[in-house]
Amino acid sequence: MMQVFRSIAGKVAAAVFAVLMLLFLWTSVDWSQIRGGPRTTVGTINGVDIPNRTFQQLVQNESQSRQRQLGRALTAEESEQTRDGVWDELIQQQSLDREFRARGITASPTEIRQQMDENPIPEFLSRPEFQTDNKFDLGKYRRWLRSSGGAQVVPLLDPQYRDQIRQSKLLRVVTGDIVLSNAALWQTWQDLHETATITLATITPATAIPDTAVTVTEADGQAYYQGHPERFKQPAIAYLSYVEILRITDASDSTLALARVQALRKEIKQGAPFAEVAKRESADSATAAKGGELEPFGRGAMDPAFERAAFSLPPGTVSEPVLSAFGYHLIQVESRAGGKLHARHILIPVELAGQHRDVVDARADSLESIGANQTQPEALDSAAARLGLRVGAANPLQEGSRVQVGLQVIPDAALWAFRAKAGETSGIIEVSWAYFLFRLDSLKPAGVPPFAVVRDAAMGEALLEKKREAARELGQQLAQRLGTGTRLEQAAAALHLPTRQIGPFTRVNPPFPAPRVVGASFGVPAGQTSGLVEEETAFYVLAVVKRESADTAEFRKELDTFRARQITLARQDRVRNYLQALKASAKVTDRRKSIYQTEAQAQAAQHPS
Repeated sequence: MMQVFRSIAGKVAAAVFAVLMLLFLWTSVDWSQIRGGPRTTVGTINGVDIPNRTFQQLVQNESQSRQRQLGRALTAEESEQTRDGVWDELIQQQSLDREFRARGITASPTEIRQQMDENPIPEFLSRPEFQTDNKFDLGKYRRWLRSSGGAQVVPLLDPQYRDQIRQSKLLRVVTGDIVLSNAALWQTWQDLHETATITLATITPATAIPDTAVTVTEADGQAYYQGHPERFKQPAIAYLSYVEILRITDASDSTLALARVQALRKEIKQGAPFAEVAKRESADSATAAKGGELEPFGRGAMDPAFERAAFSLPPGTVSEPVLSAFGYHLIQVESRAGGKLHARHILIPVELAGQHRDVVDARADSLESIGANQTQPEALDSAAARLGLRVGAANPLQEGSRVQVGLQVIPDAALWAFRAKAGETSGIIEVSWAYFLFRLDSLKPAGVPPFAVVRDAAMGEALLEKKREAARELGQQLAQRLGTGTRLEQAAAALHLPTRQIGPFTRVNPPFPAPRVVGASFGVPAGQTSGLVEEETAFYVLAVVKRESADTAEFRKELDTFRARQITLARQDRVRNYLQALKASAKVTDRRKSIYQTEAQAQAAQHPS
């Protein structure tokens, strides 16, 4: 396989090769033939075993693709997101394959070749060999497909095109019955164009009813707790200890950065092009690729020290080293116009370097060898004692959030924490300012805590429930006053309730998230008032001040275009709901947690005591 691709390297570059390999690995899986046991699979989807090796290969290829896009290695959290994404795609793909088989949907070789001829994959559209006058040339592409090089790649494209054709056929079946009558279109048109203006009185239980107006007993709190346990469910919470080795720069690092930038200035003064040195050396990734070129800027747009130096430079000259909050710069002003400068710069950050970096890295290596990835709780304390480090406590960590040490957020640690067992230590986690080593001290599982733990919250909820009952009664009083002919503003003022005028607004774009209020706004005749409208968090009474009808003449004029647009939206909505339902109905057994152990657990399994 690799020899085939080497033979056409002139035709298909490495980036396209990676895309094709991913497509081949992804779409050429024959789900009906996949079988395995619990030890070799990551789970099952609709009764089909997913081999660990297949899953890992898909994850590896997707990870490599993301790394190329980002230009760096993935963090542990990004790797986890990638694995989850691959798993979700496997569920979707296997569910679709089941539908293809159940409905007898296939793609013939003729259909695949025709689709390949007419619709090249996006990665080919910018390839130089398929261009004529800087535009994609379909003829060149088709000739290549029939060449010896293309013939070697075509079999790898077949699975992708087969999938596209089968999905297109399936979705045509799913959406084929969508027809919108003129009456249905008129209703949608009205929803989009009819407007209402209302006066709205709001009764918010928390503020409309004073605490002194209701009484809550311990029994009320317990009754609410027992009747609404879902309100008090708490996520799992991890309690972590940590040690850190700071990566703070000192005077020696600044001296080395200054020496480096002075050497670069000397190189430029001796004839090296500024742009070439910037491409090679600048730490500002946003401008380095452009030879250090900055967008034109005026005063107040840059770091003050950088700005002072830049505006004092004659065009064409190279500055002395300039220290800003980002590090040392060399600046070259290209031109001045309209109070703005066009300039280039080279950034050399002040960072750990030389002997200082060696010392800090050596301490981090010692910390790793002594305390990292251990199953014994005392490992962290021993490492701290030997290296003279303080053991601190991280903020309690809720599952689904990220570890915080004081106000600082530490990446990747949360992912480890909820896989670890009590007493385990993590690997070394590196951030820009420190190295961290964590220990999982304890893990409180998710669930509903005892009443005593959440008593205050339960009593508060019970109080709000009684306030809600009182607010409902107040709203009914307001509605009764309106029955006597009193205007809404007057009736609300008598009960010390706020009102406001809102609108005009449409059904589909209201200025508030209250669907029952919206319904009443377009259901109550203009000039009349509603009864009490109950929403989840408040009660409302409204008066319809004005309603503007949709324009029937405009509707008739736009009918054909509007019909086409609404049918497209209806098909998209049907497809989205169909795919979601298809995925939700899949029978999935997920064993991935048993595969992705912490390093400490993996080492313990390899070397049992």
